[in-house]
Amino acid sequence: MTRPAQGTRASLVVVGAGPRGTGLLERIAANAPELYDGRGLDIHLVDPHPPGAGRVWRDRQSPLLWMNSHAEDVTMFTDDTVDMAGPVRPGPTLHEWAALDGRTFADRRTQGTYLRWVYQRAVAGLPPNAVVYHHARRALRVEGSGEERQRVWLEGRATPLPADLVVLTLGHLDAEPDDRQRELSEYARAHGLVHLPPDFTADSDLSVLRPGEPVLVRGLGLAFVDLMVLLTEGRGGRYAGDTYVPSGREPVLWAGSRRGVPYHAKIGYDWTGERPPLPRFFGPAETEALLARPDGFDFRRDVWPLVEKELGFAHYHRLFTAHPERVRTDRAGFEARYAAAGPDERAALVAAAVPDPADRLDLAALDRPLDAVRYGSHAQLQDGLRRYVEADLRRRHDPAHSPDLAVFLALLSVYGQLVRLGDVGGWWHGFFSLLASGPPGPRLRQLLALSRAGVVRFLGAGTTVTARDGVFRATSATVPGAAVEARALVEARLPHPTVERARDPLLRALHADGAAATPDGLLAVDRTDGRVLDRAGRPHPRRFALGPHTDARGSGAFTRPRTGGVAFRQNDATARAVLTFLRAPGRPAVPDHPLLEESSR
Repeated sequence: MTRPAQGTRASLVVVGAGPRGTGLLERIAANAPELYDGRGLDIHLVDPHPPGAGRVWRDRQSPLLWMNSHAEDVTMFTDDTVDMAGPVRPGPTLHEWAALDGRTFADRRTQGTYLRWVYQRAVAGLPPNAVVYHHARRALRVEGSGEERQRVWLEGRATPLPADLVVLTLGHLDAEPDDRQRELSEYARAHGLVHLPPDFTADSDLSVLRPGEPVLVRGLGLAFVDLMVLLTEGRGGRYAGDTYVPSGREPVLWAGSRRGVPYHAKIGYDWTGERPPLPRFFGPAETEALLARPDGFDFRRDVWPLVEKELGFAHYHRLFTAHPERVRTDRAGFEARYAAAGPDERAALVAAAVPDPADRLDLAALDRPLDAVRYGSHAQLQDGLRRYVEADLRRRHDPAHSPDLAVFLALLSVYGQLVRLGDVGGWWHGFFSLLASGPPGPRLRQLLALSRAGVVRFLGAGTTVTARDGVFRATSATVPGAAVEARALVEARLPHPTVERARDPLLRALHADGAAATPDGLLAVDRTDGRVLDRAGRPHPRRFALGPHTDARGSGAFTRPRTGGVAFRQNDATARAVLTFLRAPGRPAVPDHPLLEESSR
């Protein structure tokens, strides 16, 4: 295999210049003093959007759209809790950098400004003879065997970028609609209806949703919250305390989903006292044992019991530590019996030790709160769902329920192990988002106001939509026999860009060229350093990938300080592999690159 020769400039192409690409650049700068030999290095960032902010955090979007995390919980910098080989390079959190109250939910444009500053700092920290070029274009395909320099073709450019190595940090991607979505869109065109398939809400054309008309909405997660904001305040409505004052330009949103409820609100208090010692039942040893199984593992059979036990341990450790008046036994004895017990024995143990059912962790009820609930009418459902949201807001802002925050910390710990296991299916990510990635509390208070004003109405759980008789019709298991008709349907969720359906031409070309994909449609990578795997499981020596399009994806949220930072660990491993490769001699000289575009330094 040939590598950059002594005295020649090495070339690295990074496709995607948003937060993940910026994080990789920061780790390259941090590791370069140890690993790089000082020869010239050209880093080409390929992204049609601005470096740092990328698409999601760009300036050109509504100032009404917020981040989904407290400003104090957002950092782009490593600390000593990250399990990595590279050096810690501390830096400010968003709230420290922007001088915000740490409990603020900053708007996305403010986060974009922070990300641009992090990008500029990372560039400034690179070796003196490194030059960064931003190509505001899309990458179309990459060519080249593992034995030769890669060629990265860009949209609108006649010659490819030569690259010793290529790293994909693509972030969230658009996807072609699946068969069902195509059917609904075709039906809408044939009958003069409106169908908005899964998309990034900030990029959707919402002008087609007309004032006063009913709109069916499938999805009650974060995409729904954006939709709600843009169609209410974004159309001139306002809030007077807990009352919504309409502008008259709002449609009527009938919203439902599989669960029928919005994600749980962000927890609104800080941790105090002793933390649960995590991991306890699902750590590196258990992960390695699962990976070593010759016949593989099944998530529900082999992994979920470990997750369930870990979450329960964190919950009860906090209950016994912070609220001992609400239990009937001592913590040490309970935890010893908990550790030895199977699922049925644990249920009996908890029932005996924790008298109030509200203090027990019931993951099934959290996952499907409406499964056994039925209402006789949609009017009754509205009252019931408002009570549910009100109760959630009270609980998530009351430190008397601090075991909920312990479960959140356990979820972060568990996520770090699941990333090592690879693609564990979509259910887990939805469950994690339900508990850990819900909207800010103020957004749910706005939802309640909109519900009372009749602008938002709930459909219930198990929402299904059919297209017939020239309209869309929604039903749910929660209100049997009732239906809502509308001439507009919005799929309020992000697209799921499998390698076959991603609109990104580079990702699809890689797959067609032999890159492996998981059953869930994610790009398969070596989880030690992010190298792209072929269908025989062999890593490509010159191609890497990081982010949600891979089976080593982490949470979509930004990293909280002092939580181990799975993305930081991955970025560091890839950066070190890149630098180690690029410093080695043995490649003939390559001419200077033609048509180099905007240089950052």
